[in-house]
Amino acid sequence: MQSISDEINKRRTFAIISHPDAGKTTLTEKFLLYGGAINLAGSVKGKATARHAVSDWMEIEKERGISVTSSVLEFEYDGYHINILDTPGHQDFSEDTYRTLMAADSAVMVIDASKGVEAQTRKLFKVCGMRGIPIFTFINKLDRDANDTFELLDEIEKELGIATCPINWPIGCGKNFKGVYDRQKRQVITYSDTEKGTKEGETAVYSIEDDTNVISAITKEKYDILTEEIELLDGASAEYDLDRVRDGKLTPVFFGSALTNFGVEIFLQYFLKMTTTPLARKSREELIDPVEHDFSAFVFKIQANMNKAHRDRIAFMRICSGKFEAAKEVKHIQGGKIMRLSQPQQIMADSRKILDEAYAGDIIGVFDPGIFSIGDTVCAPNEDIVYEGIPTFAPEHFARVRQVDTMKRKQFVKGITQIAKEGAIQIFQEYNTGLEEIIVGVVGVLQFDVLKYRLENEYNVDIRLEPLPYEHIRWIGNKEIDLDKITGTSDMKKIKDLKDRPLLLFINAWSVGMTLERNEGLELLEFGTQ
Repeated sequence: MQSISDEINKRRTFAIISHPDAGKTTLTEKFLLYGGAINLAGSVKGKATARHAVSDWMEIEKERGISVTSSVLEFEYDGYHINILDTPGHQDFSEDTYRTLMAADSAVMVIDASKGVEAQTRKLFKVCGMRGIPIFTFINKLDRDANDTFELLDEIEKELGIATCPINWPIGCGKNFKGVYDRQKRQVITYSDTEKGTKEGETAVYSIEDDTNVISAITKEKYDILTEEIELLDGASAEYDLDRVRDGKLTPVFFGSALTNFGVEIFLQYFLKMTTTPLARKSREELIDPVEHDFSAFVFKIQANMNKAHRDRIAFMRICSGKFEAAKEVKHIQGGKIMRLSQPQQIMADSRKILDEAYAGDIIGVFDPGIFSIGDTVCAPNEDIVYEGIPTFAPEHFARVRQVDTMKRKQFVKGITQIAKEGAIQIFQEYNTGLEEIIVGVVGVLQFDVLKYRLENEYNVDIRLEPLPYEHIRWIGNKEIDLDKITGTSDMKKIKDLKDRPLLLFINAWSVGMTLERNEGLELLEFGTQ
């Protein structure tokens, strides 16, 4: 029987990040294919066959062909237990991605070979950099025409400020994509198009010294280009250094095509050897070792109504230390209660399996009767652990919400507060009113569409959204200030959040400064720096 230490050490928990349409969801599916978790990959765009990406489980995702919420995918491969956190690529859902990165030990960055580093890649990379987590780069879509390989690496280094170390190197691209060269093994691995959705494909492996067979497989012209590029690479690229990778200072780079399934397993095998076992995490000033400490976990995501068969709220927890056992009691730090976690389950997109046990590195879903918030810590009753909170991001778009049918007030309030607790939207009330006037704030405007869709489909409530012109939001830092006595600008609006905390909305940035000048001693904070 394996010890707790053995179980924890075989865990690998990582997030996949990218700009929309770089092929992240397709790559995720191919990983699952290799792990035997699915038998046939569903093309995200494959509407004709009515198959959808496994990780896109929400109805709106299937209709639009985009990921709007993070999902958790789990599988076994080659003695490893792998947890993949698939994140939405679209910038309007970046807040969900930020929170998910808090639960990961490393990140796989997917880059489109024809587009290079894009806006969202930069944004997500910054978050990885702030957390100092290792980043592995998969340059995708080599089956299409691609940018110059050296230029792609140069762009990653300049745009993201991280050194690159190519582990393999592409031979051609588009119709002339012949395969990759493995720099460590000094082997040419040739590629032939595979049937979509399957993992069997024709590949052959040659030593680079076996020039006759290599030339016959990739042509003399490609062989000459390859040998020249290898020479350049060996002289110019950064040396592979595992410590620098784990410090987030160097990214190993791999090339391939997730769609045609070439280079994916090569990447997976190297990645699992290079990435870390579950990392220690900070509680107050102490580092909590995954193996040495008893059970602890934190909530990084809450999701209501994951499918129509399960009308419930699930709190997703990242286990940070020890072993979780369903029968044992745990302490909910923020609630100050000893309790049992109800219906602990492993969640594979929208399918569920009840769990008896899980280990540090694993992600579990538990039934939430409304007591958990994002960032909460749970631990063994004998531990006293408080993990760092997860930041809330300032909404940039606001709208007033109106019910179409006022008789459905109860469903409306229930629906909008549940969706707000998931962290995708933030709700505010007009100052000095109850929930009669609700203002919604979101990071990206697509969240308004998701809110409207979900209220309609999950709570049977129709709403109208009236856009508001506000762009800046501030907490009032000093509690003793009387909100009624604040002298603002004509574009300022007083509001409060669900916890009755006062906030101010402004249309113009200069109004923030003007309001501070007019109210001596007033302290205004950027949203989320509570």
